[in-house]
Amino acid sequence: MKIEKGIAKNMELIGYHDMEERPGFQMAMQVVDNRWYLYCAHYRHKGWTIMDVTEPTAPKFIKFIPEPGGKLGTSTIKVQVADGIMITQLQLSLQSLKEGRPNDPCDEGIRIWDVKDPENPKHLAYWKTGGGHWIGTHRNYYDGGRYVHLSATCPGFTGHIYRIIDIIDPTHPVEAGRWWVPEQWAAGGAKYTGPMLMHPSLQLHGPYPKGNRAYLAYCDAGLVILDISDITLPKLVGQLKTKPPLGAFISLHSAIPLTKRKLVIISSEGIGVETYAKATGSKGVLPLAFGGIVDISDETNPTLISIFPVPEPPPGTPYKNFHEKPGWFGPHNWHEPHNHPDLEDRDDRAYLAYFNAGVRVYDIGDPFLPREIAYYIPPDPKKRLTTGRGDQLAVASEDVLVDRRGYIYVTDSNMGLHVLRCTVGASV
Repeated sequence: MKIEKGIAKNMELIGYHDMEERPGFQMAMQVVDNRWYLYCAHYRHKGWTIMDVTEPTAPKFIKFIPEPGGKLGTSTIKVQVADGIMITQLQLSLQSLKEGRPNDPCDEGIRIWDVKDPENPKHLAYWKTGGGHWIGTHRNYYDGGRYVHLSATCPGFTGHIYRIIDIIDPTHPVEAGRWWVPEQWAAGGAKYTGPMLMHPSLQLHGPYPKGNRAYLAYCDAGLVILDISDITLPKLVGQLKTKPPLGAFISLHSAIPLTKRKLVIISSEGIGVETYAKATGSKGVLPLAFGGIVDISDETNPTLISIFPVPEPPPGTPYKNFHEKPGWFGPHNWHEPHNHPDLEDRDDRAYLAYFNAGVRVYDIGDPFLPREIAYYIPPDPKKRLTTGRGDQLAVASEDVLVDRRGYIYVTDSNMGLHVLRCTVGASV
């Protein structure tokens, strides 16, 4: 399937598939019988697509799995696959992205699937969060085994909190533990007074467990490190607040601990100038959205040691910076290894989907001096398939996933699946 090539530095486009005009969001992967399967959640379409990417130059569409509930207000933008189990996320459609109305009926929580037959998922269970503001789960984590780690709403709380679900019996999931910021406990008398913007600014965006620790990207609460050696009673170890001065929209969106180094990659989420102005009433300059590296040698005192460079427009482009380019600008999703045997896990390289700046690749061999070494900016989409990121049609690289063969998969809110390869070797 042919597509117009984008602008590249040390990257090459090797494959593309339109996924039957269902733009993708988060991705997951597994290898079964030497075949490579990519599972893609969708930006607007309720359900999940299965692709065979054994030959990455010619991705093959297998099937689309519709969300079984089919309710008008349900959004299904996240997915994880490990140990033959697929976890799919359910939430109320995001009002900030013009997906629906606040009172639309929706399913919320997670669905658990058996994907040992990779092309024919078998539905095992549906676990509900039980309510709360902005109902459902969002950026969840599952790397196999007994526990699923959720960013989830909960009765009696404002915004998403950390909830751990035991699936030792995947047909009967039960909650095993939870943790929250004190200001969220409305039922206990807490009065949330922070800005709402598009949702509460003090809530968990996503957890990332590693061993007996959980690293939480907790929006305005910053980076939170928990001891989860007792899964039923997580305990605070350390915290790094980044706003103020950093972070604009979702002030801490991601927190990814490296596998072999005492470092955590963190970032906020970018946003469009028009979207930010409408949400805040602000007429001023869009605050900085950032990516950075945190040293956790002392877990009780996590320390920000560097900031990733802001992408620069390629030579010859008609805008001085990416703020001037249509669409949203800023970091979104990183490639996350998730302790997964089929995904690339390097402590010297990071991959970041950067909305209208495409996908960026960084050398982090020296954590005090992260360097951009490659990028790929797809051409702007020619057809509106979703509401997208902003009023104008513009590239919006949403998610990036890298398999252990080195192939890079990128989704976009108005296009299909791009498959790339970085032509730069390892750090010296």
